[in-house]
Amino acid sequence: MDDRTLYQTILGLAEPWYVAEIEVRPATEEIWVRVELRDGATLVCPDCGQRAPGYDRSVERRWRHLDTCQFRTVLAARVPRVQCAQHGVRQIHVPWAEDRSRFTLLFEALAIRVLRETTVSGLAGVLRLSWEEAAGIFRRAVARGLARRVRERVTVLGVDETSFQKRYDYVTVVADLPRRRVLWVGDHRRQETLAAFWTSLVPAERAGLEAVVMDRWEPYLAATRAALAGEPAAIVFDGYHVAQHLTHAVDLVRRAEQSQLRRAGDDRLDRTRYLWLKGTKRRTGADRWRIGQLRRAGLKVGRAWAIKEAAAKLWTYHSATWARKYFTRWYGWALRSRLEPIKRVARMMRRYLDGILVYLEHRCTNALSEALNAKIGGQVSGSGVPQPRELSAGDPVSLRTTRPKPTLNPEEPTCEGGDK
Repeated sequence: MDDRTLYQTILGLAEPWYVAEIEVRPATEEIWVRVELRDGATLVCPDCGQRAPGYDRSVERRWRHLDTCQFRTVLAARVPRVQCAQHGVRQIHVPWAEDRSRFTLLFEALAIRVLRETTVSGLAGVLRLSWEEAAGIFRRAVARGLARRVRERVTVLGVDETSFQKRYDYVTVVADLPRRRVLWVGDHRRQETLAAFWTSLVPAERAGLEAVVMDRWEPYLAATRAALAGEPAAIVFDGYHVAQHLTHAVDLVRRAEQSQLRRAGDDRLDRTRYLWLKGTKRRTGADRWRIGQLRRAGLKVGRAWAIKEAAAKLWTYHSATWARKYFTRWYGWALRSRLEPIKRVARMMRRYLDGILVYLEHRCTNALSEALNAKIGGQVSGSGVPQPRELSAGDPVSLRTTRPKPTLNPEEPTCEGGDK
């Protein structure tokens, strides 16, 4: 098998395209594969698909292909243009690359696989690309994925925000929780940001909407209430964020009390921060013994911790009526605690209690979206553009047949029952 036949085979080129020349450039560690279209081949307009006479050939265009060993592989071709009666002069499609791309589909498929494990900057380093080239591959993959998306009915949406670049920039993330996929991402966390998402939904998508899970960020609430006015969908306040507020309140109590004790020469609360912040599943027997000992000493942080732990029972109820009665008792305890951080969170919970109790009906939470947000934040800080948490398999695209082009398929938070 000669070198041209070899590259004709591994590139998957089919008639009337063929490999005309192979040029090895040892000085630059490159292999140039020149591809041509046979004379007399049928030409069609790329816009309407109708046969059209040839007009001319472009200057030589180049595409980066998968490396041959340590050598870069470059495809080069002068692509014909046609004179379409309806659309005028148009350059025909080539089977190995997307329009206006400088990379073959096989190369972009590999790049997407690399993006599963790293950022745009990491991709540029691994495949010897500039940052702009790597970001262009990413953006085209996102555009292809969005173009392929089938608009269908959604039942439960999750709305959350994440920050990046030293926490000064925010993006709003909307997820289809049951299908574990991101539906929409927008800049900032303003009311108009989320309003733009609601405007983008078509009636078929909104027809079966049952619940929207979010935290108590007022701009999100205003946009959602305006969009869902007169519709049966319920707003569910995420218990995960309530737990975050309570845990932070416990930490504030600990800090203030630890500072006071240190001034008196008492170091009992030293190195206990994570003792109070640990969740039930991560708490060891030694942790429980230490917490019990400090609580019996009458410390304020012990009371704050007990109030926080008692609040978790609210999400175990199946009846909103009984849950409301339990909250009333818990709320009284929190206000009598004389612990200002705890009292502030308790008042906040009372203000949004109706939305909190809606959880008992839908049992949906945004807890898993926190992992997605952490991934987005980490990827963006290293690349300058948002990255998905996971990508599609991106199987290599045969140039002989028409297959879906490589795209992104991020996994999203899910909708699960259980206590948070």
